[in-house]
Amino acid sequence: MLDRYARKLIDPPLNVLGPMVARSGVSANALTLWGLGIGVGVAVAVALSAFYLALFLLLANRFLDGLDGAVARATTSATRAGPTEFGGYLDIVSDFFFWALLPLGFAVADPANALPAAVLLASFVATGTTFLAYAILAEKGGYKTTVRGEKSFFHLGGLTEGTETIAFFVIVMAWPSLFPALALIFAALAAITAITRVWEAWRVYGRS
Repeated sequence: MLDRYARKLIDPPLNVLGPMVARSGVSANALTLWGLGIGVGVAVAVALSAFYLALFLLLANRFLDGLDGAVARATTSATRAGPTEFGGYLDIVSDFFFWALLPLGFAVADPANALPAAVLLASFVATGTTFLAYAILAEKGGYKTTVRGEKSFFHLGGLTEGTETIAFFVIVMAWPSLFPALALIFAALAAITAITRVWEAWRVYGRS
């Protein structure tokens, strides 16, 4: 819901940094993999109840997740300019794997978190599958959007997008005792997101 507004704030500085990093020879895919490695570190830190370290690593992970796209857009080769299809694939796979690890980290940190973490993870599966399935339909139909920034494929919005998810994990890392209650609330909001995406798919494609 908030991604379209957040992109207006974070894209300008990233678009300044992107060409500088690209000229240094660091590839967008390398940044994606570094971000994934840091993301694994976030989950490990959460599992060890090192929540302030986890919070710092989370912000580093999200910074690299934004920077890799800016570098990809600024990268020019002899045969292609800008992002590659594999780069987009690697980016979304890394993102989904990262978000799946965080509920697991909270479950390991405290057994009382296990059920809320499982419910949260199930809601992430619902939002992820409806997001990617819609992207497939949009690709077949040739639909594009830049509302949430320049992406490798169609990004359908919803009540819980990246900005809301980051805010949720920042809060529960800063105040871990809130995780069980907030995880269930966020899971309910994510379920609404999944339902609205199915509705949107039916509205656009169900009558064709």
